Amino acid sequence: MTWSVQGRLAVVTGASSGVGEQIATGLAANAATVILVARDATRLEAAKRRIARVAPGSDLILEPVDLSDLDQVRTLATRLTEQNPSIVVSNAAVIAPLDDRTSAGLHRSLATNHLAPYLLLRTLAEQPAEQPRRFVVVGGHPGGLRRVPVDLDDLNADTGRGLGWPPSIRPFAAYGRTKNMNAMFVYGLAQRLRGTSTTVNGAHPGIVRGTRLNRHDRGALRIFGSAINRLSGTDDGAHTPLWLVTSPDVEGVTGQFYVDRKPVQTAPHTTDPERVERLWRKSARLVGLPDSASI
Repeated sequence: MTWSVQGRLAVVTGASSGVGEQIATGLAANAATVILVARDATRLEAAKRRIARVAPGSDLILEPVDLSDLDQVRTLATRLTEQNPSIVVSNAAVIAPLDDRTSAGLHRSLATNHLAPYLLLRTLAEQPAEQPRRFVVVGGHPGGLRRVPVDLDDLNADTGRGLGWPPSIRPFAAYGRTKNMNAMFVYGLAQRLRGTSTTVNGAHPGIVRGTRLNRHDRGALRIFGSAINRLSGTDDGAHTPLWLVTSPDVEGVTGQFYVDRKPVQTAPHTTDPERVERLWRKSARLVGLPDSASI
């Protein structure tokens, strides 16, 4: 049977604005039931109204969850496991100052950008699925990220080594590392799910305005954030992730990373099987899951 979004249950994180909202809008317009996940309930309500104007009669469910709080993510994952969604787009991300730590002592970028999708998607992947599922993780551009390999001995940016100069730009380098983690997680999860009906792929949305990534910017990073807001719109950013979860053209395709709807090679430091496995195991320990080689 050819893949169709109609009638499916979809989850989109970071859905209260920007690329996430556009992805959710596209899914709703294709008659999917969409669960919108984001931190701010008021912003989620506003996004729901905007989406409903574009897709009248759409079925939209709000989940106000702070994805930097892994206890909240764990609770969300349990609720979603009971509903067994067939489409999940992990889009939420933040560029946080290095001293911005969660109550668990985690760098907020690490918790939001990598550990939350790791915990959420891995938990959902453990749930058997009778019908095909598509998981998509929104990452960063492979070219730029070649210069910021993940420091597997300093995932939490406790030392800050190798993050460059000036200090105000270092949060963006740490963010870049989490985006490389996204690609590595895609490869690790896809490998574990090979032979099942669940596919896992990554996508770069492009650098777009309206994402609120730069809401914590300081110094030189604020200048970079201002430049982002002069770039292309969020509808362009949603183009590839939305295609990955709606198009029959990629049915059965897994373990790939896409830019402009084309599969691309990410940096060797993201594809090395030993590094991918080390990240998997270290992430498991940080979120409190078994670090075995299986799901």
